[in-house]
Amino acid sequence: MPSDATTSTFPANIATDAQMTPAQIVSAALERIVAGYVFPQRAVEIDAAIRNRIDAGEYDEVSGAAFCERVTAHLQEVCGDKHLRLLWQDEPRAPEAPDDDGRADFLALMRAENQGIRRVEQLDGNIGLLEIRRIADAAIGGRAIGAAMELVAHTRALILDLRECRGGYPSGANLWSSFFFPDDEVHLNDIYERSTDSTRQYWTVAHLPAPRYPEDRPVYVLTSEVTFSGGEDVAYTLQAHGRATVVGETTRGGAHPTARHPVTAHITVTVPTARSINAVTGTNWEGVGVIPDLAAPAGQALEAAHRKALEETESREA
Repeated sequence: MPSDATTSTFPANIATDAQMTPAQIVSAALERIVAGYVFPQRAVEIDAAIRNRIDAGEYDEVSGAAFCERVTAHLQEVCGDKHLRLLWQDEPRAPEAPDDDGRADFLALMRAENQGIRRVEQLDGNIGLLEIRRIADAAIGGRAIGAAMELVAHTRALILDLRECRGGYPSGANLWSSFFFPDDEVHLNDIYERSTDSTRQYWTVAHLPAPRYPEDRPVYVLTSEVTFSGGEDVAYTLQAHGRATVVGETTRGGAHPTARHPVTAHITVTVPTARSINAVTGTNWEGVGVIPDLAAPAGQALEAAHRKALEETESREA
């Protein structure tokens, strides 16, 4: 999940993969991790463990995507943080591309994917359905989010389908969540940032680009083992505050906003630089995922939520 911050501590220095040995590539990635990982002591432990593997020659005979997969597996073996990864891209990064923590690439992806909004639908019984694949930056995707919420404003209940939602921006997660509370006086969560040693509070947004969804109408959130990061943020926040029923599978468990740094033209290291702290639970979903209130296989979660929504709305209106 990209963080709201877009500055980097290192200047861009994009080399081709052939210009660096595997050991040099891993070492460069480790420098980023030690400098930025949200838990400094864990970063030292990661650095030591991976450098032992470098010395043992464990990366000498592998390259490309397989190389990134191997290093990622070893990184996560040390600390278990699913945001800590080496990523391979087939198309080389341009030498002049800015080192902006991946923001430009992610914003381009969001434009191509309708700011993450895949589907808006009215189900039988006037139950609304919003399928969200990515969590947009609030400042850029806010109008699209508002348009989607406008279309479901008069439904009897709402289902947020996050089963394929793999991440996004904290500001966007905060915006989506804000629609389900009555005003701007609800403290949703905080994010602690290592680089500034500061904590930013996230409260419900005062001015929204569409009407708030009425408090007396039930909300259901669909999850799967694919749901990650920003998608988990929305699910966990609404569940913790008692505003939604989560239906589906336990999510992947990634709660750390992350910066992306190019290491070579094809390889990027993702470094968790912050951590979420929910205002109700005092913790987050890192490593454990969001646990559903109503467990169901991902493929059956929509049917289960729709059935429960019909039952609940009918009983309330009886």
